[in-house]
Order: sequence, then C-alpha cells, then structure tokens
Amino acid sequence: MIKRFIVVIACMLLLNTVVLAQEFNGKVTVRYERLQGVDPKLMENLENSLNQLLNNTKWTNDSYKNIEKIEASFLLNLTKKSGSIFSGTLTVQASRPVFNSAYTSPLVNFQDRDLSFKYEQGQVVLFDEQRVAGSDPVAANLTATIAYYINIILGFTYDSFQQGGGTEFFKKAQYIVLNAPEEGKTIVGWKSSEGSNKNRYWLIDQIMNPRFEAFRPYLYAYHRFGMDMMWEKPEESRRVIMDGLESLVTLNQQNPSSVLLQFFFNAKSIEYIGMLKSMTEVERKKYAPKLAALDITNAAKYNDAR
Repeated sequence: MIKRFIVVIACMLLLNTVVLAQEFNGKVTVRYERLQGVDPKLMENLENSLNQLLNNTKWTNDSYKNIEKIEASFLLNLTKKSGSIFSGTLTVQASRPVFNSAYTSPLVNFQDRDLSFKYEQGQVVLFDEQRVAGSDPVAANLTATIAYYINIILGFTYDSFQQGGGTEFFKKAQYIVLNAPEEGKTIVGWKSSEGSNKNRYWLIDQIMNPRFEAFRPYLYAYHRFGMDMMWEKPEESRRVIMDGLESLVTLNQQNPSSVLLQFFFNAKSIEYIGMLKSMTEVERKKYAPKLAALDITNAAKYNDAR
C-alpha cells in the first residue's frame, strides 16, 4: 500500500524507470572548522564513508526508483577532539513529495546535540543491526546514531503515506536504543536517565507509547488528506490539518514539553505559518493560539500571522 502511494506521487513529478534498491538520495556533510590540527583527508574519508552508508545501504525490503528516493541531509558539526574521540552535533533533515506538485514537505528537522564517537584513519564505517554496539562501542556510536535517525525518517515517511505504515522502522529505531553502545560518560543520549527528556530514548519511546497514540493518525491525515489534496481542495485541506490540531492539544495537555511534538513542529512550523497567512482573519484567530500553545518556540511567529 505504502509503495503504491509513493509510486503515484513520484510519477506525477517525473518519469524515471531506473529501479535501484537503495532508498535515499541524501547527503552527509562533515564540518570541522573549530578543530585544531585535524587532517582534512581524515575528515574527507569520514564524510565519504557516511555518504556511502546512507545512500548505498539497503534499509528496507522495497525497491525504489530514482525519483522515489527520500531526500535527506545529515550535518555532522564537530566541535571537540580528544585523541581519536570526536564530539559535536548532528542535524538531520528530510522531506517527502506532495501529490500533484513539485513541492516537498519537510518531515524531519532536528538537531541531536550529544554525539561523541571514535574515528581513526582506515576505520571501516558500517552498521550491523545484529551487533549495534559492535566490537568498539565508541566507534559504533556514530553509525548507531545515523541508523537510528534513518529509521526515524523512514518511519515518518511511511506513516505519511499509510496510517501505521512506519511501525516496522520505529521498531528498528527502538531496537537500536535498547542495544545501543555504552561507554561511561563518553556515550550519551540512549538512556531515559541521561540529561533531559529530549534525547533519542525519549523520542522513540513517545512515538511508540500508547499515551501518544493520537500523534501518528494526525501525521497521516496531515499529509494524505491535507498536503496531498492541497492543490485540488486547498480550503478543505487546510481545515483537515488545522481542525486535527485538537488531538495534539489534548496530547500536549496530558504530556507537556513532549520531545515528539517539538520534533514534529521543528519541521512543520513554516508550513503552518504559510497556511495561517492564506486563511481568513476569523480562521487565523481560531487556529493561531492553538499553534502558539503547541509550539512555544515559534509562538511569536504564529501570533504575528493572526
């Protein structure tokens, strides 16, 4: 079912008959300007290896044509180095095509701020889902983190085309968390007890937790009956998206400061603001306060759009 939706949308965008196994048309960029005495060749090798991991690995059982591939980017910004141990942030972005349009709708726009890993010249960059932590946990932490977010992207993408379609990939992300590398204070982000409630553990926990069961049906309706119908029925599509916010309002009241809602609105705030601006004044006054309450980070922008 999910593949049928992807194929239909892809054909509306461009004809391409070359079938490839891999799912991503992505790019990994490694930045290291803040580090001193780092061999540029080492960083180039790391970047090339991560691009091969993303784009040349078969992450699903489906076959993708070129035009069906998922657009994604990973920015690894390295800020500290101690020997062969690197630390920094990982910014992840991904989008999906919108039916009958050249527009792609953002699905993921998130920064993971706690990433440390080992990387040395000649090190092989691979992810083994049967041995997530590998033989060297600190070296494996990078590939485990990349694989985790790849499965999050796949889960959101498949959920956006078919209700519940991303479950397989969310389960894989959860499996990575349960089997994640461990190494004292060097590796963080995988446990419920580490730092705030906005790490990798809590994101997938909330996606899979029955307390948040209203989120995934809304994600599906947002895209299939909202964005994908926007060209044909713009007013009706916007109402589907905006009226559906009520389920998120209830979810937010029961689970304040949710990392899942923050994750969602990080990607969607610009779309919401654009929809508000295209609505009547009465509608803007109705929906802007709900959005401001749900997405406090962008509350001023929603209020400005009223």
